[in-house]
Amino acid sequence: MTMDKGAVLKALGRVSEPDLKKDLVTLNMIENLQVEGNKVSFSIVLTTPACPMKSRMKEDCEQEIHKDFPNAEVEVNFTAKVTSGKSNPAHANIKNLVAVISGKGGVGKSTIAVNLAAGLARSGAKVGLVDGDIHGPSIPLMFGLKDERPEVIEKDGKSKIVPYEKFGVKMVSMGFFADPDKALIWRGAMITSAFRQIMDDTEWGELDYLIFDTPPGTGDIHLTLVQNYSVTGIVVVSTPQEVALADARKAYNMFVNPDIDVPVLGLVENMSYFSPPEFPDKKYYLFGKEGGKRLAEKTGIKLLAEIPIVEDVCQSGEIGIPAVVDEANPLSEVFYAMAQNVAQAVAIRNANQGPTKVVEITQ
Repeated sequence: MTMDKGAVLKALGRVSEPDLKKDLVTLNMIENLQVEGNKVSFSIVLTTPACPMKSRMKEDCEQEIHKDFPNAEVEVNFTAKVTSGKSNPAHANIKNLVAVISGKGGVGKSTIAVNLAAGLARSGAKVGLVDGDIHGPSIPLMFGLKDERPEVIEKDGKSKIVPYEKFGVKMVSMGFFADPDKALIWRGAMITSAFRQIMDDTEWGELDYLIFDTPPGTGDIHLTLVQNYSVTGIVVVSTPQEVALADARKAYNMFVNPDIDVPVLGLVENMSYFSPPEFPDKKYYLFGKEGGKRLAEKTGIKLLAEIPIVEDVCQSGEIGIPAVVDEANPLSEVFYAMAQNVAQAVAIRNANQGPTKVVEITQ
């Protein structure tokens, strides 16, 4: 058998992407294929820049080529292209909008959103972050920007907000515009208007992911989000105890309601357990054990991460350095793995479920 491009593609057609369960050729994940004598080189286009399965795919490709051509010299390179499942999105330059939700406050939702955004940016993706908690914005503090005010520019006859960028994350928050010591005494219509202005009047540029940190509960912001924007999927955040899980179930049920029908990417269980620094192998389940795991199993969604209680994570939010970008933080790699799990869930959703849509709520 002559080793040419067609023969090599036939061999690569036997290699499956581990998450998408389809072969690399069908998924158009093979690029820049070159064959010169007994040497073959090509690139695998990953769905997320730091795909944990790339070593396995490389080995599988080499193995399948060597089955047909034992003496072939195989060079495998990697590139990344974040996919999008959007159909007529409000922002054509934003590939994926991921909302981080919780049924109740105090479960660390903003901590998860911040580290998710910074973790995706750390992997090489282009990322934005919206602080959707109009009454209790925390993103400026968690990025060390609480006293900053963003620039406003004129573009095409309209005023545009220039988002702050730090750790590779572009961000906007009501906290940049309001007095941090004064309460916003606003009704729902004013909140919705402010939210849409933040979304629509920000100069985002090209983004692979826009992470949306929602307020607790299931209210005006959540409905405005799904009615006006193509949401790729949601990430549910809860702590292990039943009082938090009960509200997390309500939040989950809102988005899987047939009238809304937004994909659920998975669940993050925060404050899963506590391990004293002097006894790192000892786990104390202060809020119950494996409540998030049971909820994930019952609902059929993926458990994206179990985040333990570590004092350094709380401190990272106060000093404005997300744990995921701090090599000295003991949970840096835990948050990074969470971000990659979310990226994989987005890729699977885009490959298997078709385009997202703007939701029409029936009354």
